[in-house]
Amino acid sequence: MPLRETLPVGAGTAQWSVWSTVARVVVTDPAALPLATELVERRLAEVDAACSRFRPDAELSRVGSLPTPVSPLLAALVDVALAAAAATDGDVDPTLGGALSALGYDRDFGAVRAGKVSVVPAADWRAVRLRDGELSVPAGVRLDLGATAKAWTADTCAADVAARCGTGVLVALGGDIGTAGPAPRGGWEVRVQDGPGEPVDIVTLPAGAGLATSSTRSRRWRNADELLHHILDPATRRSALPVWRTVTVASTSCLRANTFSTAAVVRGHRAPAWLAAAGVPARLVAAGGTVTAMGGWPRDGYGR
Repeated sequence: MPLRETLPVGAGTAQWSVWSTVARVVVTDPAALPLATELVERRLAEVDAACSRFRPDAELSRVGSLPTPVSPLLAALVDVALAAAAATDGDVDPTLGGALSALGYDRDFGAVRAGKVSVVPAADWRAVRLRDGELSVPAGVRLDLGATAKAWTADTCAADVAARCGTGVLVALGGDIGTAGPAPRGGWEVRVQDGPGEPVDIVTLPAGAGLATSSTRSRRWRNADELLHHILDPATRRSALPVWRTVTVASTSCLRANTFSTAAVVRGHRAPAWLAAAGVPARLVAAGGTVTAMGGWPRDGYGR
């Protein structure tokens, strides 16, 4: 795991496996840990039931080309996915569910198997309609809300715990970290490292900040003699070229950080100039291991 927070003195922590990754909750008040854990587990279950691609009973599976009333939760998840697409000129595209399935990622990642790659027609995220609590998608299109949903969930879980428990909290869902409430003295310290023996940065997040890492190595599988990963380039509907091993971004929320980090992987060689123009604190690790830092990383309010 490329991200790992340093446990503040006197804090409480819990972790468990979920969504083919690890969920971790850290609270500054140990007495709040049982309720904090319950709140996060409940929200994770709700999000899974709303939009999992791997559950035939998920609410999202019932949405088609005709406007369908959806829950406020699913509406929020689709809304942030479409906003991310708009903010990145479609590089973070929620209409790639069918393409991922065609490449073999059609079940929980731990059960992905090699098979024949099929071709899926291109889709346009701008054709997805969410209006007045009703959702419709073009015929044949399957939504994948994975990236933005996980980051949004980290943010909202942290906010829920801080509000209900009156504690500072960090919620990590794999490479996505959201924080809320009062931070520990000196901020939340997060260790950023691709793996043992790799370069290390210690980033300090202030209260309410987020951090996200997008990786071309964390979810890889082989299909039809091709090594694939889960971040697709909407232009080709294939795995984005692995120019970057990982991209880590710090921002005012985990959702915003994840939007930038995912789009940076898709943009490849164009990513540094784009991130620099946006003034985003970012750390890009090339396929060969070279680290490029920009936007004040890991300083200027988000690190040291």
